[in-house]
Amino acid sequence: MNSKQVVSTTKAPAAIGPYSQGVKVDDFLFISGQLPIDPATGALVQNDISIQTRRALDNLKAVVEACDLHMPDIVKVTVYLMDMDDFNSMNEVYKEFFTIDYPARIAVQVARLPKNALVEIDAIAVKQ
Repeated sequence: MNSKQVVSTTKAPAAIGPYSQGVKVDDFLFISGQLPIDPATGALVQNDISIQTRRALDNLKAVVEACDLHMPDIVKVTVYLMDMDDFNSMNEVYKEFFTIDYPARIAVQVARLPKNALVEIDAIAVKQ
C-alpha cells in the first residue's frame, strides 16, 4: 500500500494556489514548481536570472530537506524559463546545487510564469 504525505515547510514560500509544496509517496518526493520568492517576505526577489535561479533552488532545497532528503537524491528537474537567452546564466547557478551525478533535466521557455518570475523549477527526488 502506498503512503501519501503532504510536505510543507516555512523555509520555502507557501503555495500560492490549491497545491502542496511537495508530496511524498513511499520513497518518492514530488516537489511543486518553486518560484524565486523569499519565504520570509513572500515577495519575488530581484529581477535578475542568477538571483532568481538561486532563490528558486534554495526553495527547492528547503522542501527536499523537509523530508530528510538531500539535493543528490533529486533524479529529475524541470526548469521553466521566461527567456531561453537566460539558459547559460541559469546553468551557472544550477551547477552550484548539483555538482556530481546530475539529475535528468529539461529546460523550456514558457510564455509566462506566476508573478512574472523569470524562472520556476520543479523536481522529483528518490530516497537513496
